[in-house]
Amino acid sequence: MNNQQNQLIEEVRAFRAAHPDTRYVDLISLDMSNHFYGKRYPIEMLEKVAAGSPLKVPQNCVQIGTMGGLYPIGDYCFADGDPDARRRLIPGTLKTVRWENRPLGQMLISSDGTENPIEFEPREVLARVLDRLAARGIFPTVAFELEFYLFEAALKEGLPQFPRDRATGDADDQPHMHIERLSRFADVLHEVVDAAQEQGIAANVISAELGCGQFEINFGHCEDGLKAADWAALFCRSTKGVALKQGLRASFISKPYLHAPGSGMHVHVSLYDKNKQNLLAANGGQPLRHAVAGCLALLPHCMPIFAPNHNAFRRYGMVNSATRASWGFEDRDACIRIPESSEQHLRIEHRLAGADANPYLVLAAILAGMEHGLDSQQDPIAPLNENRESGIDFPKDMPAAVAAMQNHKILEDKLGKEFLFVYSELKRQDHLAFMNEISAREYRWFL
Repeated sequence: MNNQQNQLIEEVRAFRAAHPDTRYVDLISLDMSNHFYGKRYPIEMLEKVAAGSPLKVPQNCVQIGTMGGLYPIGDYCFADGDPDARRRLIPGTLKTVRWENRPLGQMLISSDGTENPIEFEPREVLARVLDRLAARGIFPTVAFELEFYLFEAALKEGLPQFPRDRATGDADDQPHMHIERLSRFADVLHEVVDAAQEQGIAANVISAELGCGQFEINFGHCEDGLKAADWAALFCRSTKGVALKQGLRASFISKPYLHAPGSGMHVHVSLYDKNKQNLLAANGGQPLRHAVAGCLALLPHCMPIFAPNHNAFRRYGMVNSATRASWGFEDRDACIRIPESSEQHLRIEHRLAGADANPYLVLAAILAGMEHGLDSQQDPIAPLNENRESGIDFPKDMPAAVAAMQNHKILEDKLGKEFLFVYSELKRQDHLAFMNEISAREYRWFL
């Protein structure tokens, strides 16, 4: 029995001692469509898994489409016999959840770190990128910021409704950043942070955003890129659970209202060497410029990651959301913002991804761009501070985005050829399935 197995056994035993009423634990993993899948295990069976008993889940769970179905992709799904694949428990992620009616635990699982990891599993894709950077002496520090909307729990004719103050019944119509909005929804927002912190997430600052019922909660900077992405994934799950418990609905959809701001996933990334020196600040900040140039070069080819569905493309062009790949110092209209900071904390803030994007894949794509820039050592286009028209076009719909991603040689090298093939095809098929319905609007326009 190795050290990690011993640590996992101790983690399970400590959990059972602290939570004797908990009978089940959800073993969960994030698929390519940004949904959790997994199994609910009796707590008494978890120690056997921790000790090395095989934990198997169908491999094709990773490729499930947005609506839960499977598409024929190459030799997968309907031509491979639906094989099982090994998963492992992620140490440190066994926690209680507070939004269920009965005591329940949850724990992350993944194929990364197993003998035969699934090449296109999101966590495995990020793990490979981080391992490659670590071998080069490059160690990212990462912080996610996630915007989300609160709605009334019940939809009206299929449409979301502004949340109402639980005490007064008033709709959320306060100006953005108004501190009273935080007070009106304090019960749910504070419980969202409490639930996140119980999951081990360093959730901290709460902001009221531009949209009615829109908020943002920030996370602390994390020196473990996988853990930072774990936090973002788990935060979405816990926030939705807490909101339902409070009689509301939380959503990370990119663009819930056409004429209101969308919700983004902002990712702060700095790069350090083994001595904790900021690599981006060397030589007067020239590596920072190279990293920005690399991100901008790959951005048009990563759009299916940053905008993972039809709705996500609606977000671009509104307040603080770019229509072209751009960068700037302290400029929130830029895709890549350079916040004011000391040299030791010099970083990029990548602002393009929608809040409903997969955090593992978003971070992997950002790091791939930064690595590409450090290798190619090209200077970026002019920042928006110097030229408001500066920018590089990127695809504005899923078919064009998939075409720009497929068979892209640099991305195949950075993220994996098999991942790029499976993910591109999944997004193409998802888009076709979404379009395969005649809406009432079509009848109004064309009947």
